Amino acid sequence: MLWVGACTSSVGTWMQVVAQNWLVFQMAGAFFLALDSFMGQIPIFLFSLVGGVVADRFDRRMLLIGSQIVQLTCAFSLAALVAFGTVHVWHILTLSFIVGCAQSIGGPAYQALIPTLVDSKDLPNAIALNSIQFNLARVIGPTLGGLALTGLGAAWCFSLNGVSFLAVIVSLFLLHIRNIPARTGASMFSTMKDGLRFIRNREGMTPLIVLAFTMTLLGIPLITFLPVVARDVFKGGATTFTWMLCISGVGAVCGALIVAAFGNISNKGQVALTTLTVLGALIAAFGMSRSLWLSCVFLFLAGAALIAVFAMISSLVQLIAPDEMRGRVMSVYNVAFRGGMPIGSLISGALIKSLGIPAVLAGNGVLLVFLGLYFLFLQRRVVAL
Repeated sequence: MLWVGACTSSVGTWMQVVAQNWLVFQMAGAFFLALDSFMGQIPIFLFSLVGGVVADRFDRRMLLIGSQIVQLTCAFSLAALVAFGTVHVWHILTLSFIVGCAQSIGGPAYQALIPTLVDSKDLPNAIALNSIQFNLARVIGPTLGGLALTGLGAAWCFSLNGVSFLAVIVSLFLLHIRNIPARTGASMFSTMKDGLRFIRNREGMTPLIVLAFTMTLLGIPLITFLPVVARDVFKGGATTFTWMLCISGVGAVCGALIVAAFGNISNKGQVALTTLTVLGALIAAFGMSRSLWLSCVFLFLAGAALIAVFAMISSLVQLIAPDEMRGRVMSVYNVAFRGGMPIGSLISGALIKSLGIPAVLAGNGVLLVFLGLYFLFLQRRVVAL
């Protein structure tokens, strides 16, 4: 039930992504597109550590419900602003920031809740299946979002996203599980320090956190700047952007299915790093390509590699973390994973002005190749996991 609700919400979210990205790009250009991504992700970077402590102290299910209600309210607010013709870029940026704040609390709670619903041996499959619902939504959501955007307008995309959060809220109320944390007299700060100390002392955990940050820093701009690629490289419009987003989403679903099919394989660290290296090569090839059909092939394969490496790194972190530390560990992972997105988008967005989108994407891909090779052959603590 929760999987269905999350899938429905993800479809609505991607409908909003299509409409919001295109709206911001049309209103203010590539830099504000990057800034909007930054405003949505930076609260996760700033507040997820607090969210992790909260997830280890309070009922994770109720935290998730509160997070969903805030995001629902923001979606309907943006829909109203667009419908009445009073929307400005600062409205969108502010609402993106508020949504990011809600996700900084809901994200660690959700990630800490998943392992309590499945056995540890099934955890890699559960994470892969969770990736499937998210990326299946990346296929369905942009398709529906593109149709709604061109046929009905952006306000409908935002309204439908607001409605989709109701599915998650209902699912969470129907979920018969209650997380009751052990009572502790420790302060929030000392509890946070305990989590950071565990990460520092646990073999292989620090490199995984570094990988989470760098792979999103360099990998996510591929998705963020698809509107720029569609317009500036291939001289297309909203339809070209939507199709490219869908192709990336189909690839991601295939990548998640492959991870789920292999399940609890050995040498996860080595496989993840090899996939990361391949991802870098694909992003570089996409950046240099001037053929639309060839770029779509690279985009499909990059989407598969992107989600596969994300799922494998995430499952390694989940398997290492004990349940009493899970909220704090996953909050640090969230800070790294989600924190790389706004910083990468902002840096890439600034560089696009002077270097152009092809050079920036190709450079990001080359750096990812070197990152994967470094952890494969020089810093080998992840390989041993």
